[in-house]
Amino acid sequence: MKLTSINPYDGSVVGEVTVTPGDQVPGVVSKARSAQPAWGAMSLSERRDALRPLGQLIEDRADEFARLITLEMGKPIKEARGEVTATVGRLDHELDAIVEALSPEQLDDGTTRSTIYHDPFGVCACITPWNFPLMMPHWLVLPALMAGNAVVLKPSEESPIVAQRYVEVLQSLLPPEVLQVVHGKDDQGKALVASDVDLICFTGSRETGKHIMAAASSGLKRVILELGSKDPLIVLEDADVKAAARFAAGNSFRNAGQVCVSTERVYVPESIVEPFMDELLKASAEVTVGNGLDEGTGLGPMVNARQRDHVLKQVDEAIADGAVVAYGHTGHHDNFVMPTVLTAVTHSMDIARTETFGPVACVITVKDEDEAVRLANDSDFGLGAVVYGEPDHASRVARRLNAGMIGVNKSVGGACGAPWVGARQSGYGYHASRDGHRQFCQPRVVSLAK
Repeated sequence: MKLTSINPYDGSVVGEVTVTPGDQVPGVVSKARSAQPAWGAMSLSERRDALRPLGQLIEDRADEFARLITLEMGKPIKEARGEVTATVGRLDHELDAIVEALSPEQLDDGTTRSTIYHDPFGVCACITPWNFPLMMPHWLVLPALMAGNAVVLKPSEESPIVAQRYVEVLQSLLPPEVLQVVHGKDDQGKALVASDVDLICFTGSRETGKHIMAAASSGLKRVILELGSKDPLIVLEDADVKAAARFAAGNSFRNAGQVCVSTERVYVPESIVEPFMDELLKASAEVTVGNGLDEGTGLGPMVNARQRDHVLKQVDEAIADGAVVAYGHTGHHDNFVMPTVLTAVTHSMDIARTETFGPVACVITVKDEDEAVRLANDSDFGLGAVVYGEPDHASRVARRLNAGMIGVNKSVGGACGAPWVGARQSGYGYHASRDGHRQFCQPRVVSLAK
């Protein structure tokens, strides 16, 4: 049986992969478990040396990977190239950082000397989404392999070709069956979660994350979950209004809003809402919608009709409940949702509470920053948040927000080595950083009396 990848721009066939029957998934995991001991017995430096060529191998095929990303999920080609660069551009540093994080540590209190080892769990299941079809598998697969685990990757059925190419490149550097891929839809994901794996790493929706956590609980399998969000942007009275508005447009519409840290709620004080809206509408009008392969395109199609329909239904319901269209919401066609700006949005509306994952900016007028903070925190989610304002003032407001990552006058991404982490129902565990890499390991403490 074949899984066909469809270009969301024109419905053409990108390619096909072979579906892994659900009843064969346990056998795939069994092969991974057999292959793991030899890989896990290698030293950290040996595993690093084995994986170091990955960066150059992908860079040599950067145009191919970028084109496939655009074809499979619609991302503008400039952003697709950026995804390839972000994935492997600092690979040497990334590998060295993992070695440092996972190297044994020694503690000595004068009576006992303890060595803390970071050993592999065994077999790691990685289940990844379609919105960053190269970066997301890499974020999970690389540290899992470096920790000495065998890995079974189940990529999204929306972007299987990119994942397959990535796996093939990595497999050329690895012993047989240390890394394997399972293709399919929900049945394959459920079969992988239910199989004899030791660790489950998932990036995707909150609802699926809850099901995975429940299914993993019977065997107390370890889980790392990066889930959805409803990221707020707070604009303070002392903000650079033009910069804040341009960030709001860019971060609401980037990748057609299909980013886990997209700006989905914008809180603006009454005193500056008019100049802010003027700048936001100007920035929105500058977005060029079209085929992602065209160099000038700033916004491509939604990944599929189901995601398109979810976004449009949410917008239409908000309008019926009193929201006002300040820009867009016309010209939607095929899988395209046009950039849309809504005002008069309230927290009684679903669009202010449930993840949209589409190119919609929702502006909510507030009396002051206290109301903005209260409303920004009025959410089950807490992945990222952004505050625009005078830096010291904005930093104080940032400390009041219940999110894992807060950007001040910038996006949420931290300095090299900072974790990618959510709060509340946006995640369980996190990506990157020393402690993030250690999640892929079982700590073992060996102690000697002195």
